[in-house]
Amino acid sequence: MSCHIVFTFSLPFHSQPLPFSRHKPPYLLRATSSASATIAVDGVPSKLISQSRSPEWWIDSLRSKVRANLLREAVLTYIEMIVLGIKPDNFAFPALLKAVADLQDMDLGKQIHAHVYKFGYGVDSVTVANTLVNLYTKCGDFGAVYKVFDRISERNQVSWNSLISSLCSFEKWEMALEAFRCMLDEDVEPSSFTLVSVATACSNLRMTEGLRLGKQVHAYSLRKGDLNSFIVNTLVAMYGKLGQLTSSRVLLGSFEGRNLVTWNTLLSSLCQNEQFVEALEYLRGMVLKGVEPDGFTISSVLPVCSHLEMLRTGKELHAFALKNGSLDENSFVGSALVDMYCNCKQVLSGRRVFDGMFDRNIGLWNAMITGYAQNEHDEEALLLFIEMEGSAGLQANTTTMTGVVPACVRSDAFSKKEAIHGFVIKRGLDRDRFVQNALMDMYSRLGKIDIAKHIFREMEDRDLVTWNTMITGYVFLERHEDALLVLHQMQNLERKASEGAIRVGPKPNSITLMTILPSCAALSALAKGKEIHAYAIKNNLATDVAVGSALVDMYAKCGCLHMSRKVFDQIPFRNVITWNVIIMAYGMHGNGQDAIDLLRMMMVQGAKPNEVTFISVFAACSHSGMVDEGLRIFYNMKNDYGVEPSSDHYACVVDLLGRAGRVKEAYQLMNMMPLDFDKAGAWSSLLGACRIHNNLEIGEIVAQNLIQLEPNVASHYVLLANIYSSAGLWDKATEVRRNMKERGVRKEPGCSWIEHGDEVHKFVAGDSSHPQSEKLHGYLETLWEKMRKEGYVPDTSCVLHNVEEDEKEVLLCGHSEKLAIAFGILNTSPGTIIRVAKNLRVCNDCHLATKFISKVVDREIILRDVWRFHHFRNGICSCGDYW
Repeated sequence: MSCHIVFTFSLPFHSQPLPFSRHKPPYLLRATSSASATIAVDGVPSKLISQSRSPEWWIDSLRSKVRANLLREAVLTYIEMIVLGIKPDNFAFPALLKAVADLQDMDLGKQIHAHVYKFGYGVDSVTVANTLVNLYTKCGDFGAVYKVFDRISERNQVSWNSLISSLCSFEKWEMALEAFRCMLDEDVEPSSFTLVSVATACSNLRMTEGLRLGKQVHAYSLRKGDLNSFIVNTLVAMYGKLGQLTSSRVLLGSFEGRNLVTWNTLLSSLCQNEQFVEALEYLRGMVLKGVEPDGFTISSVLPVCSHLEMLRTGKELHAFALKNGSLDENSFVGSALVDMYCNCKQVLSGRRVFDGMFDRNIGLWNAMITGYAQNEHDEEALLLFIEMEGSAGLQANTTTMTGVVPACVRSDAFSKKEAIHGFVIKRGLDRDRFVQNALMDMYSRLGKIDIAKHIFREMEDRDLVTWNTMITGYVFLERHEDALLVLHQMQNLERKASEGAIRVGPKPNSITLMTILPSCAALSALAKGKEIHAYAIKNNLATDVAVGSALVDMYAKCGCLHMSRKVFDQIPFRNVITWNVIIMAYGMHGNGQDAIDLLRMMMVQGAKPNEVTFISVFAACSHSGMVDEGLRIFYNMKNDYGVEPSSDHYACVVDLLGRAGRVKEAYQLMNMMPLDFDKAGAWSSLLGACRIHNNLEIGEIVAQNLIQLEPNVASHYVLLANIYSSAGLWDKATEVRRNMKERGVRKEPGCSWIEHGDEVHKFVAGDSSHPQSEKLHGYLETLWEKMRKEGYVPDTSCVLHNVEEDEKEVLLCGHSEKLAIAFGILNTSPGTIIRVAKNLRVCNDCHLATKFISKVVDREIILRDVWRFHHFRNGICSCGDYW
């Protein structure tokens, strides 16, 4: 041989032929006995009829049954031939081996292989050998494939095609390409089938290498003039999988022989690369060119409607599927429709599709279970799961469990959450990557992030979903620094993959970006947020509605309202979440009128506001002091917008009134709330107002109600203690703190964050653990002197401890936002905007001090507290001292 393919493993193949009679499966034994029985047909024994037929008749009968897909009948015909002593020939074995391959019966295949040798076709017949390669490929015995191929003395084109195709089916991509090189070295001309397999192998290599070799295959096809539809379709898929969609588009446009499969392949590639809008444009172009979509087209495009929440387009595709019969013929269409309706929050419509399907395979059940789980109809998901395993007799697979596990986590009816992990192990599904991802998510939501991290570390094969799940877990638990660290590790692997150091690395997608951007927002990590935005633009993800909405939110929460609006204006398809985010953005920056103008624009453009929209609007009115406008919208919500006021809306309006000092009106509104409403949120807003305006009388009433409703929430005790302290009632304040301690309720410490370089620095009130802590305190003392000369007098009323005035000033100096601002001044060049985020409401003294700092050091300081933004410049704050 001029070229030898080396395999470094033992070959699990029996070199000696197995005796046919000793290894028959039960149905063969029954068939043999029945075949030897004498059955009369029209008075003539069937045995005599069988013996009178020629060998050619038997072989033709065998081959015709295989062509008709009557596979077991073909095997029975062969058995009867052997019983009657009729010798199979070079035409019988390929047909018989094809039948056994389609049955995927390894034991039977080995018996037939033994007969191949017995009748003398083991070495000389290349046709039989080629069929044996196909048999062992379908039965999953890679070692036997190579053993058979290596014994073929005169290999033809089909032999090499069979081997290369086999290597691809075993996902041994590099070996498939090596086999292709050997084929060329032996001067065997490749066919279009060869090139299809080779292009498939190229598409599964790392991007750089795959593109280099894939282009060579493309060039070879052009040089040979063999660019038929099979090859073009495979090349379109190859370029799409390797992220080169431009090449896929060019191929489709330049190939005159493009057919439905070509269009479907490009549509699938666009969807896989999350080019959803373009996928719809190509679908429209396909229809305009007279190419009628089939079931595969519809099942490929329906996820686009899901992702973009284009319910109307999804319904049009549903109607088309009903009209042309795709829904009856293709179970994938039914599953895709269920998925589309559930993603568009139309769960009942999804269930109607499910109920209307006669042939419910496991994929359809999984789609409905997952649809219920995604919409948090958890009991329905679990009941359907039980029905599937019980009434339908189907056993859950890995996809089923990815829907069931989240439902178990959320369902109150399923108390022992971790028991589902035991069920997964019992069924042998615990090593599956998708199930492991679901389990990671489960433990994250249960607050057991260390177990999720353990599963993550132990996984042999982490995919993009794995990385996204780990990031989501940290974000869910507000461990934002850890989330950014995981993203950094992920990007390092992607970089190594692009450099060729590893085969493939996880490439962040739209889910990654929309998940991590809230961490950038929470930490005011603007530089990291801009880096992610640049990545989104480079990878055509910035116009995605979910990513776009997250970017709008990130820029707003990092203090860049103009960038937030710019991104909003560039999103081609805006959903209600996008509108809610931009309205909330203007509100938290104190631009209430702009927020209301956006509400009107939203209505004009046909977007329907929901409950969250009005929470955003009322918050905007509250931070801008637009009390009357907010009340007008509240009392006309149902008539003007079709939205019924909820307990959250009452809480917002209580805050609106209370922040404006109209505490008694707020209290009266509380008493007007429907009896069945949850009043905790409204009481909490009113207690905050009582603290701001030192209303002791109502504050005590409100606190008593709140502590009864939510005895473990620290802020209720803290606000009441602060009200007592402000009134000089130190004994009562101490008593509240004692009760808080006895109940084991811990106050959340004040924390502030500031981004510098690639790091986010965290400061805690009174903490001196930061490396620059001593330097920062020294600088603040110097700064204090300059501020005093400008007229700054510390507001010691913010120190709610019964200590001397000078000690109160020392305590004020250690507030976290002051430390973060000092760090920003010392570590950035003059003129740089300082951006700080805080987890609590900024106190009066820090607000006053920051105004003086901005004037003394001539810096713009943007401070975000738990409620809103404060833009300090030249001694003035954007809030107008109303917060």
